[in-house]
Amino acid sequence: MPISTPAVVRYALAGVLSAAAGLAAAELCAAIVRPEASPLIGIGSAVIDATPTPVKEYAVRTFGTYDKPLLLSSIAVIVIIAAAAVGVLARRRPRLAQAAAAGLGLLGAAAVLTRPAAEPSDALPSLVAAVVAAFALGALITRMPASPGPAAPVGASTGTVEPTAPSGRRRLLITALAIAGGSMATGALSAVIRGLVSGSSEQSRAAINLPAPAQPAGPRNTSPGFYTPVADFYRVDTALTVPRIDAAQWRLRIHGMVDRPVTIDFDQLLDLGLIERDITLNCVSNEVGGPYIGTTRWLGVPLAPLLRQAGIHPGADQLVARSVDGMTLGIPTQTVLDGRDAMLAVGMDGQPLPPANGFPVRMLTPGVYGYAGSCKWITEIELARFADFDAYWVRRGWARQAPVKTASRIDRPGAFAKVAAGTVTVAGVAWAQGRGIRTVELQVDDGPWEPVELLPTEGKDTWVQWRHPWRATPGGHSLRVRATDGTGQTQPEQRAAPFPDGATGWHTLAVTVA
Repeated sequence: MPISTPAVVRYALAGVLSAAAGLAAAELCAAIVRPEASPLIGIGSAVIDATPTPVKEYAVRTFGTYDKPLLLSSIAVIVIIAAAAVGVLARRRPRLAQAAAAGLGLLGAAAVLTRPAAEPSDALPSLVAAVVAAFALGALITRMPASPGPAAPVGASTGTVEPTAPSGRRRLLITALAIAGGSMATGALSAVIRGLVSGSSEQSRAAINLPAPAQPAGPRNTSPGFYTPVADFYRVDTALTVPRIDAAQWRLRIHGMVDRPVTIDFDQLLDLGLIERDITLNCVSNEVGGPYIGTTRWLGVPLAPLLRQAGIHPGADQLVARSVDGMTLGIPTQTVLDGRDAMLAVGMDGQPLPPANGFPVRMLTPGVYGYAGSCKWITEIELARFADFDAYWVRRGWARQAPVKTASRIDRPGAFAKVAAGTVTVAGVAWAQGRGIRTVELQVDDGPWEPVELLPTEGKDTWVQWRHPWRATPGGHSLRVRATDGTGQTQPEQRAAPFPDGATGWHTLAVTVA
């Protein structure tokens, strides 16, 4: 912070430095107390909760998995601007500025405590930030050089303010460097602690030896592209940071409208016997032709027997699943009990779940969109009534009933692709989990609908790959696809946005034939 810098810039930098010190101290405290207690995470989560659904949908559609880093970066920029403004305020009103610096920390505490899974101790990191930021700002502004008075007229005597002594300038510079250095060291230490916590979770995952399934799936589908690589499986959720959970510490509690509440740990869960199934999972946010869908071989414990063991009360028409971060999902109880392979999944493609996909345990309900039936990082199941409780997304206008709609997609050729004249293979996928796919048809321009070849698949809970040899002629062409499910229902032509219960419409794209 050079002393020759204009005063307003010096004070703005002092505000930013003090905020950085407060945030660094808060992150260190959160790393020790609970990572979810970070004020940045708390404010970010509160922003997500308050964001209107259309804006959320736009963010998911436009930025995909980068929406969360973008949100955190935006919050960091806003904090920097606010801190700079507080620093400028300190030039005239130092006490008020210190109170404002502390107030930013109190805002973080308020945001953290609004989280569904918040604990009283979660406010501690934000309170530490308030104290450290206010103290650092006070230390900096008391060492600021005095501002010179107005220039004296020519020939007048010079009774101006004495320039700041070199020792005073050095004190300001040393204080600024000490605060900056301390902030960086504190941030580095918090990163080390978080790394240790994350490493403990990874060690826990690496030590898991998943038992062979009592009910294995059939032979693996050998069609290229049928299974989605686990590393490429889509992720859509509200968690700003992926929860890092030690499987040895994980517990699931089944309670509410039941005769016999159940608490079970990870080893006990594995001992119940696993089933292995190929299941396609998709997000309700998926636009027509969108990427938020994937298929893999899941390994898990059947959920229905566990619920029946607990003894479900008559009238408990809703199963409420809760995540470790307090997220709630609601699904009709009967949906889980109707014979489908609803499970507490512990593995994907023969390996334990990756952290981003719900390690150590997630709920999975075939034929239901993820926001209702696929709670990641699950720790609690409550049997309740729809009349008494609305889950997170239902409170934001999404439908209570969330059956997957019949849909289809063209994957090859891509939109606006240029292909050579002759026979071109048009290929893609269609899905109607729980009902299966009966036919898929392709239309070129305004020509007739032609049935396409469906590749073999086992069961009704996965997508179906399809392909069709198209005799492409030179010029621009429009391709569109539609599917008919196992009940005879054809997906509607009319386009509808994902909100509130899933997108509809025929996937259509343009290609050019050379």
